[in-house]
Amino acid sequence: MGEAQKGFNIKSVASHGMKLNVWDIGGQRKIRPFWKKYLENTDLLIYVIDSADKKRFEETGLELSELIDEENLKGVPVLIFANKQDLATASPASEIAEGLNLHTYRDREWQIQACSAVSGEGVQDGMNWICNNIVNKKK
Repeated sequence: MGEAQKGFNIKSVASHGMKLNVWDIGGQRKIRPFWKKYLENTDLLIYVIDSADKKRFEETGLELSELIDEENLKGVPVLIFANKQDLATASPASEIAEGLNLHTYRDREWQIQACSAVSGEGVQDGMNWICNNIVNKKK
């Protein structure tokens, strides 16, 4: 395992009678160049952002738009988890959607879901959206 592999996990999650293979790639800056290697045969992209880190919304938005311009992600639905909603300093999902320019993504389904990994709030709603979109795409 070389340096590039650090922080990569593959998990299987069962939801709605489906088995989802989730590649957890992590967002540390030094591994971002390797993201592209993992995009083949992707059914759906989940992008988790820190709702309390306002300073990074612009950078995050640029990263995301670059990512979804990738050939392998053409038309792939995107779920943005606006995490850390349990913090008082968290921005609301609608504000984050604006900061990330999500309204400009016209070639795919997208959803922003406020959530808290700590309390679990919003996570199931996101999973429901994922499962509905994967099922609809496969039809």
